[in-house]
Amino acid sequence: MAEIRIDKLRHSYLAEPKSDDDFALKRLSLTWKDGGAYALLGPSGCGKTTLLNLISGLLTPTEGTISFDGKDVSNASPEERNIAQVFQFPVIYDTMTVYDNLAFPLRNRGVPEAEIKPRVEEIAGMLELTKTLGNRASGLTADGKQKISLGRGLVRADVNVIMFDEPLTVIDPHLKWQLRSKLKELHIKTRRTMIYVTHDQTEALTFADQVVVMNQGEVVQSGTPIDLFEKPRHTFVGHFIGSPGMNVIPCSVKGGKAFFAGGEVKAENAKSAKGAARTELGVRPEFVTVVNKGIAADVVKVSDAGRFRIVETRAHGATIKLLVPEGEAVPQGKTHLAFDPAHTQVYEDGWMAGARP
Repeated sequence: MAEIRIDKLRHSYLAEPKSDDDFALKRLSLTWKDGGAYALLGPSGCGKTTLLNLISGLLTPTEGTISFDGKDVSNASPEERNIAQVFQFPVIYDTMTVYDNLAFPLRNRGVPEAEIKPRVEEIAGMLELTKTLGNRASGLTADGKQKISLGRGLVRADVNVIMFDEPLTVIDPHLKWQLRSKLKELHIKTRRTMIYVTHDQTEALTFADQVVVMNQGEVVQSGTPIDLFEKPRHTFVGHFIGSPGMNVIPCSVKGGKAFFAGGEVKAENAKSAKGAARTELGVRPEFVTVVNKGIAADVVKVSDAGRFRIVETRAHGATIKLLVPEGEAVPQGKTHLAFDPAHTQVYEDGWMAGARP
């Protein structure tokens, strides 16, 4: 296992990049502690897999360094880095038994058979594969094959980091929850450093202790799931995480106070606003309530989401959504809204006022 430090990393697939637009990964610095569970989260094309392949050694960075436990491995091969990688599609040997698939990484490194057997049986037990150890892998379902891929990463005791590149892509939706839970359980048991790449916020937030949100080759925010939900540093994070996403509405800031629709809206960081071309208020639907006197709004749509209703309103040209728990009265027609000041933030040009890097 290893602490992973990424310092001023940039990468371009062009031989001679000339501008920022030529880089798939913009300059970024991160530190991941030994034994942590991390996720890289973002839309397709944001640079997640590029970063993963740089860490694994499948790519060499254009600029910057990657270190494992203080040792620069920027130009080291994947073998020298002692990493294990699980891909979107199961990488297994169909003609081998489940046992032989799990034993392969150890046999390939010359580990004695006497040591291999207890290790394989331990990992098979963790993954609920014990009953199938003697079966050929070709006869397994997609989730069974992906369990073998997970096991091949876990079976080695010398790996510095195990990396998962959207490992649940081919898994049926009703089995994804089970495998997500199993991965979390495995991390708690083994305490290996694990990095999980996904575009699915549910996968990232349920697996990782620390989530790195990426967009257009940049790290927009790195934090705990609670940090990302309650204090998104950028409106992109507010939109991308949460269902529905954060309300973002235009506002003005004067004298350290935020104003919308002609009235003051109390925001936790209004005094930090410095003045920007675009100023907005961000508040999640969970922190918007119906009141007798407040921001005048018209209800335009109500959607049933099971345990709550998503109420969409329009107020002075802006769309504002709120959640109404099941069993409570749903507003109709004209209503008034209020925002929780502790969960309302001012954003300047997309960044939370006072928190722009």
